[in-house]
Amino acid sequence: MTTELIEQLDGGVLTLTLNRPERLNALTPSMTDALLAALRRAAIDPQVRAVLLKGAGRGFCAGGDVQAMAASEGAEATLEARTHQLREHMECARLLHEMPKPTLAVVRGACAGAGLSLALACDLLVAGSTLKMTSAFAKVGLSGDFGSTYFLTQLLGPRARAFALLSPVLQAEEALRMGLVTQVVPDEALDDEGQRLARQLAAGPTITLGHIKSNLNVAEQGATLAQALDHEAIRHIRCAMTEDHLEAARAFMDKRTPVFHNR
Repeated sequence: MTTELIEQLDGGVLTLTLNRPERLNALTPSMTDALLAALRRAAIDPQVRAVLLKGAGRGFCAGGDVQAMAASEGAEATLEARTHQLREHMECARLLHEMPKPTLAVVRGACAGAGLSLALACDLLVAGSTLKMTSAFAKVGLSGDFGSTYFLTQLLGPRARAFALLSPVLQAEEALRMGLVTQVVPDEALDDEGQRLARQLAAGPTITLGHIKSNLNVAEQGATLAQALDHEAIRHIRCAMTEDHLEAARAFMDKRTPVFHNR
């Protein structure tokens, strides 16, 4: 058990708060272990219908704890062992991106390194006006982890090279113009807007939203049109066979708001 991650489930929204505000929520092994365990549970828990990731205090996540890295210099561990542990922790990014439920990052202040990767892994990223977004890896002599190169390439295309190699610090509006964030709101409205969007997603047809995510993931991974159509066809019919689709159709006819039950 660790206090470095706070979990709260309310109204179908699982809020995961990175909780080391005194270190701008820099990741530690214990925090990342807790985050990975929480995301694995969330992916299969029917009570969880949306995941909101945020940081405590004035920053989202400054990345890995560089101070701890320096203190562990020379620690005995093989290349294979260290690689295995890192790859296991990097499953956090894959789960945020691929779990069959919508994920949302709410970001203020520092968002750098692996913290940036985790934020970009989410389906939506809502930024506060104090956002300072940067890659940061090159500045600490590291090549990048948690999917940073994948997400940056998907979002920035050829511009990803300059962002990763030069590591500029982007303010909120510039990050919005570049397509790295979904929307920008004043810091004082950030938590409320994040909860509003998360609850909107949680109230939706969860099975369908999961299939929409899967279709998008197939498309962004370089599927041909025929492959994308194949995936869309089977997922579309699967959704058509859900109770949620029938409820939506009835609500449309009755001119009312549908109530989805994830069935």
